[in-house]
Amino acid sequence: MNFIKIIKKARRSPVYLKILNIGLNHSIPFNKPHGIKVLEIGDHHIKTFIPYKKRNFNHIKGVHACALATLSEFTTGFMLISRIDSKKHRIIMKALYMDYHYQAKKNVFATFKLTDEWLEQNVYTPLQTQDAVLVKCTIETLDKDANLLSVGNIHWHIKPWEKVRTKV
Repeated sequence: MNFIKIIKKARRSPVYLKILNIGLNHSIPFNKPHGIKVLEIGDHHIKTFIPYKKRNFNHIKGVHACALATLSEFTTGFMLISRIDSKKHRIIMKALYMDYHYQAKKNVFATFKLTDEWLEQNVYTPLQTQDAVLVKCTIETLDKDANLLSVGNIHWHIKPWEKVRTKV
């Protein structure tokens, strides 16, 4: 499945957005039980969703902190992968820091924006003189009433594949 082509079509087609979500559930099985969905994807933004359902509950019937962290990681990582050529660059999460503000008792939404200028300044220009870059993405999760649930700071390590060294 060519995700880049599907992502481009999903920006304008509800049918392809559904195909994208089915493909993501298949290719990222860890996320499937959470019910994470891409609601909207544009050239510079993504909006995602995690439902208020039993599988995502903690012991007091709120959306579990780990589900909020997973949504934050997925949303920022997906946007980076959709904008940076993954055939040329390895993108891997280095760190995840979460601050929780309000208990999630409703559906959860996350929106992340990534501009061409940000990519140029934080990824492409530094990679001209460095072997790798560490980019920090901040994302907020909100419930359907716009209550701030959490703020995630996800650090992504981006490196050209030719610079990647692994032990054999």
